[in-house]
Amino acid sequence: MLEATDLVKRFPVRDSDAVVHALNGVSLTLDAGETLGIVGESGCGKSTLAKVLVRLEDPTSGRVVLDGIDLTALRGRKLREQRRRIQMVFQDPYSSLDPRQSVGGALEEVLTVHRIGATARDRTRRVVELLDLVGLSEAFAQRLPHEMSGGQRQRVGVARALAVEPRVLLLDEPVSALDVSVRAEVMNLLVHLRTELQLAYVFISHDVAMVRQISDRVAVMYFGRVVEDGGWKDVLDAPLHPYTAGLRGAVPVPDPTLAQPLEATVVGEVPNPVAPPSGCPFHPRCPVAEDVCRTDLPLLGEIRPAHRAACHVAAAASLSAIP
Repeated sequence: MLEATDLVKRFPVRDSDAVVHALNGVSLTLDAGETLGIVGESGCGKSTLAKVLVRLEDPTSGRVVLDGIDLTALRGRKLREQRRRIQMVFQDPYSSLDPRQSVGGALEEVLTVHRIGATARDRTRRVVELLDLVGLSEAFAQRLPHEMSGGQRQRVGVARALAVEPRVLLLDEPVSALDVSVRAEVMNLLVHLRTELQLAYVFISHDVAMVRQISDRVAVMYFGRVVEDGGWKDVLDAPLHPYTAGLRGAVPVPDPTLAQPLEATVVGEVPNPVAPPSGCPFHPRCPVAEDVCRTDLPLLGEIRPAHRAACHVAAAASLSAIP
């Protein structure tokens, strides 16, 4: 249903000829009704990817195709028509809402822009339906953003995205700005809406546990690239890439009485995006890097059935295991 091919995004550096390498050839697919989790550290390109997929940012090169239509080739009215089919929920539920506009006004504005509802009464009725869909009463239509909790504001953000009846939702860290006590409520709402409305999700997070909870497949991003992807259980329980293993090792064990050896975690900092390292971008931080990792960029390839990784070491280990 949704396919991105070789997405590249460069940002110019002010008063310089240098560029920031934000996306470096990202390709992914999303099937109808599926949830693709995208996980990685801050600065790995997750949010930039989301903005490019929904065309809030134009890619430097590459394509985004939704149901056979190349979104990257569209402009103006044609792009606006297709945007109804792919919407985004942002990380910060407060800054994504106009502080001077009521909830009802924010939702009705979306309906007006996209010409949904023949009359004002129709649009008002639809606002009430949207609020009910995300678990809020009709009274919330009169409230301003500062009169609601973070969880309630994020529910409004979800309702606004659903107003145009999209097929795909891009969820950019949708619960990371919320209190721990309400994260589970919003996650449960997202799971419920996915089933009820038959939505497909791209769920972006730095939290491995959240990605595990909601995803069918997982793509791990590092330095603007997908370094591993596959079914969630394959990727998160039996990772091939040392970066994925490090992310998993950073997840705290909830039971301190369990006698389990500590897994390795990722050390060091993400490389400078203006001056990328040679070879594999993870090699300066990798505990198993070899000479080839410092010179040659590994390509994303299948190492196990339906499980891919961009790692020289994992690929070599797979070949050596073949009798």
